[in-house]
Amino acid sequence: MSTETSADNRDKVVTKLPAALRRELKIRAATVGVDIQDAVTAGVSAWLETAGPFQPIDTSASTSFSTYVPSDLYKTFRIACSQREVPYNQGLAQAIRLWLDANPRRQPVRLPTGPQRIVVANQKGGVGKTAISNGTAQALAEAGHRVLIVDFDPQSHLTLQLGINPLPIKGDSLAKNMTGERSSDLRDLLVEVPGEAFEGRLFVLPACTDAFLLDAKLVTSRDVRVKETALEKALAVVEREFDVVIVDCPPSLGYAMDNALYYARTRDGEPKGRSGLIIPVQAEDSSADAYIMLREQIESLCDDLSIDIHDFGFVVNLYDSRKGFVATSALKEWQAIEEPAVIAIVHDLKDQREAVRVKKPLLSHAPDSEQADVMREIARRIAS
Repeated sequence: MSTETSADNRDKVVTKLPAALRRELKIRAATVGVDIQDAVTAGVSAWLETAGPFQPIDTSASTSFSTYVPSDLYKTFRIACSQREVPYNQGLAQAIRLWLDANPRRQPVRLPTGPQRIVVANQKGGVGKTAISNGTAQALAEAGHRVLIVDFDPQSHLTLQLGINPLPIKGDSLAKNMTGERSSDLRDLLVEVPGEAFEGRLFVLPACTDAFLLDAKLVTSRDVRVKETALEKALAVVEREFDVVIVDCPPSLGYAMDNALYYARTRDGEPKGRSGLIIPVQAEDSSADAYIMLREQIESLCDDLSIDIHDFGFVVNLYDSRKGFVATSALKEWQAIEEPAVIAIVHDLKDQREAVRVKKPLLSHAPDSEQADVMREIARRIAS
């Protein structure tokens, strides 16, 4: 069925599609940077121009799907489906498959400078660093990147939310690798995050509570440079195996944060804007106060070490306009900052909390949710 819309001479097309095909379309369109309606339009045009025959698509257990298609094209498509004796939803599914096959998943770019490095930071706790780190990593893995999430917070929230046990304090850990106390290879500590959508491309380096002592150990190091470079040196052994490394930072401004910021810097020979920071905030005043402190630390580190750290931008998390003037006015203030800009707004919905409760990745638990789509949009905007 369709509903006429005169605004852009398109019809709203409502039908049913297999959930897997609909999700593949959503992911591929986001990865390629094309609106879903334009992808479907291109697919329908290709279907009309191709004589066939087409491979039948299993449309059983389909769910509702809607988009907009140019009116004339839509009418021609309906007539062609009838002439070819193809059910309408089968024809549309075939058209979408044509577009997907013509727009294959892009292969991640690997450079001599190493993987793309994304550091998610804000010295204020509770703003959603873990949710953004986790969701963005999942979206990148879903899109075809091989991704490592580093849980750099001794509170271990990211590790626990994925249903993974933190590393035992008496065993090996990232902190011990950073301070020269390791007893095994860091690669042995990596844990694969299960999920059909990730296809073995998503891994986590679990946290350990020994990282609470990291700042004290780094400050007493005799090597001046190790105070900022220990994280990069520790991760060097594993990062070459990944396209993207995402670091979920602790809420602090100590040497651990300096290490994370240094890791996010633009390396020699690396294109500017490829690696850098995502800063989660909330639409309230304490986030702004915390950001000012983080910004001072970033600028001080850049000046002291003569490095450049790129800002991807702010993610305003847990936004709810029903909170009234405080939330709406704070959002406007974040949006008024041109550099860095707000790259996404994550609304305060139940899906992320439910995923945490059942200890599953958001994109496995609620792959068609609004929050999952926002994570895909963040991934699309930062992907190299």
